Amino acid sequence: MTMQQNDMVAGQGIRTGAQYLDGLRDDRDVWISGERVADVTAHPGLNRGAQTLASFLDRQHDPKYQDKTTYVDAEGIRCATSFLVPKSKNDVEQRGVAFYEWARWSNGMFGRTPDYKNSSLMAFAAASGFLGTGQTDFAQNMVNFYDYVRKNDKVLTHTLVNPQISHDLAKEGKYSDKVALHIVKETDAGMIVRGARLLATLGPHADEIEVFPSTLLKASEENIPFAFAFAIPLSTPGLRLICRDSYDHGKSHFDAPLASRFEEMDSVVIFDDVLVPWERVFMYREPLKCNKAFAETNSVVHMMHQVAAAKLAKAEFFVGLLCSIAKATGKDKDMNIRGQIAEAMWTAETVRALLYSAEQQAHEDQWGNFIPLRRPIDTSRNLFPKLYPRLVELVQLLGSSSLMATPCEADFSNEIAGDVEQYFQVQNLDSRDRVALFRLAHDAAISGFGSRQCLYERFFFGPQNIMASGYFELYNKDDMMDRVNELLMS
Repeated sequence: MTMQQNDMVAGQGIRTGAQYLDGLRDDRDVWISGERVADVTAHPGLNRGAQTLASFLDRQHDPKYQDKTTYVDAEGIRCATSFLVPKSKNDVEQRGVAFYEWARWSNGMFGRTPDYKNSSLMAFAAASGFLGTGQTDFAQNMVNFYDYVRKNDKVLTHTLVNPQISHDLAKEGKYSDKVALHIVKETDAGMIVRGARLLATLGPHADEIEVFPSTLLKASEENIPFAFAFAIPLSTPGLRLICRDSYDHGKSHFDAPLASRFEEMDSVVIFDDVLVPWERVFMYREPLKCNKAFAETNSVVHMMHQVAAAKLAKAEFFVGLLCSIAKATGKDKDMNIRGQIAEAMWTAETVRALLYSAEQQAHEDQWGNFIPLRRPIDTSRNLFPKLYPRLVELVQLLGSSSLMATPCEADFSNEIAGDVEQYFQVQNLDSRDRVALFRLAHDAAISGFGSRQCLYERFFFGPQNIMASGYFELYNKDDMMDRVNELLMS
């Protein structure tokens, strides 16, 4: 598991799609539908998601996108912009442009593109002094890992949450070693870990997995075995991924325009006495440091920046979808329909304004790096989980029964083709284009793929009550309360 230097074309840290797919053909232990997957790039429920991500990596080489999505570092190596350490407001804006461009490629439906974890890794490496030293030089480990991932364009997944065996125990900030990932022993080569973690999105399609701490660890001796952060390849012996059912059922792009392209698999991660080399460990035996890591390094701020850009692209997609349906059916002249669609527009423009505000108020942090202003993008990440289900509902309300009256692609070339051509046309679209549009709406708002997207958005950063409570805690309330007190005392 030694990190090798970049062995690509000189000056190229970015990989091609073919190189990425080749990297997935290893000994990773992936299970889906009761069977072990021999090759994730060939499995019918996983292969098209991998192909989509490969096509995104290829776009980094396309002159049309390269200036937006890559940069050249001090060594002359071209890397993904999400790895750029921002040293100015312009750098923050440059990163935002790249995030948005990546998100546009899937209209936000491929939520866990590599730029999300790249941003977190960049932040930890750029504030590596927080990690310090212990049994090993944790700060240097992080910088080395960042350089390895950046120069080899590795795709990361991560897992943060320990499974619960008792809700009451978890509320106390404690975990059971019957199910939660924990350290079982130390060796000269590294630490041995055992247990499970939830939930690795993109797990089967990633090169490496970051295993970072839960943010609810109490500073006690009993929690020391659960306090760590590390990263290892997905092919590490003893590491297993147990996947949910795939939402890619092999349908054509016409019949399942989203699920056939953007299936990013979620998986539970099992660690069966896995050896983690010391050079891959970033935090160890310090629960309080684990709790503070994302905030103190501003990793969470950079992650929120990527997320806000992605949610903007997703909200815009729903505006486009709603407007397309209304125009096709002639409902775009109806005042009530216009009012409903305006709700989606408000969502898109709210996210856009918050993102713009955060970038325009970018400032230098305690590590000498520039970060977007936290409050606007923190507002966005708290609002979107509540607003997204309404976007889905608006599609359902506008599409109504037409979301279910959707023949398949084959019906345009079989013996009932004449009926389909005749009876599925609408005012401004012929039958084929109308069916294609409503199948897209169905995939976004009705299908298993669409339902997973809604659940994903509800819990992207965690339970909404916990997120809101954290937002309340960080909000600068004193100035506003002073104004109230000033009025009462005047």
